[in-house]
Amino acid sequence: MPERWIPAAGPARGLAVAQLVNSLGDGAYYVCSALYFSQVVGLSAAQIGLGLTVAWGVGAVAGVPLGNLADRRGPRGTAVALALATAVSVAAFLTVRSFLPFVLAACAYATAQCGLAAARQSLLAGLVLLLRMPLISVAVPLWIAEHTTAPGWTVSALLVLNTGAVMLFQVRTAAAVRDLPSAVRTVRSGGALMLVSCAVFAGSALDAPLWALLTVLLVAAGLQVWGEMRQSAGAWQIGFDLAPAGRQGQYQGFFGAGVPVARMLGPLLLTTLIVTWGPPGWLVLGALFLGAGAALGPAVRRAERGRPTAPVAASVRPSRQP
Repeated sequence: MPERWIPAAGPARGLAVAQLVNSLGDGAYYVCSALYFSQVVGLSAAQIGLGLTVAWGVGAVAGVPLGNLADRRGPRGTAVALALATAVSVAAFLTVRSFLPFVLAACAYATAQCGLAAARQSLLAGLVLLLRMPLISVAVPLWIAEHTTAPGWTVSALLVLNTGAVMLFQVRTAAAVRDLPSAVRTVRSGGALMLVSCAVFAGSALDAPLWALLTVLLVAAGLQVWGEMRQSAGAWQIGFDLAPAGRQGQYQGFFGAGVPVARMLGPLLLTTLIVTWGPPGWLVLGALFLGAGAALGPAVRRAERGRPTAPVAASVRPSRQP
C-alpha cells in the first residue's frame, strides 16, 4: 500500500487503526440499526425518529463538558473510557423490546459517541491522518425497504461502496483543503453534490428493471459519498483552524455539536421527508444540503473576525463524522 496512505509507525498509526476499527463498527451499526429497530424490536418509524431525536439532543448537550474533560484528564484515557461506554450501550440494544428502553439505550449511545468524538478530535489535533468510514443515514435503508423494489442486500452493497470510496479517496479529497478559503469552497461544492445525489435517489422510486434500479442507487450512493467527503474535509479544516491552542477538546466538543444536533433533528426530519413524502422529500433534503454549504462561508468569516487568538495549524487531513 502506498506510504502516503499509511501513517508513520507510532501514535499516529495506532490512532488510525483504532479509528478504522471504530468506523467499521459505526458503519455496521448505522446500516443495520434502523431495520433492526423496526423489524426486530417492532418500533414504528415515528418512534425511531422521536427516540433518536431525544438521544442526540442529550448527546449534543453532553459533548462540550466531555470534551472539556478530555482537556483536563487527557484525551487518550477519556477516549478509551468512552469507547467502552459506546460498546456497552450498543450491546444494550440487544435487550430492547419497547420504546422507553430504546430511548434510554439510545441516549447512552449518543452521549458516549459525542464525548468520544470530542476526545478523539483532541488527540487528532496533534497527530494523523484520520480514516473514517462514512455514515449511511437512517433514511437510505428505510427508503430502499419501503420505496423501492431493490433486494435487501442492496444496503450492504452501498455500505461496501462507501467504505471503499473513503479508504481510497478521502485523503486525496482532503489534500486540496489547505486553509479556510479552500475549506469553504470544498464544503460548498459538497453541498451541490449532495443535492444531485438526493435527486438521483428520488429517481430510484420509479418503476424500472432491477439492473436499472441498482445502477441508479449506485450512482446516487457514489455522489453521496463524494459530497460527504468534500463536506467533511472542509469542516474538519475549519474546526482545527479556528480552535484556540490548548483547548482542542473543549472547542471540538462545541464545534462537533453540529453532528449530534443533525442526528437529533435528522431522524425525525428524514422519516418525515423521505419515508412519508417520498421523492419530493429527497429534493427538499438536497436543497437543505445546498443551503447549508452556501451558508458556511459567512459563518466562517464571522468566526474569523471574532476569534481572540491565532488559528491552530491543522496537521492532519480529515474524514467524515459518524
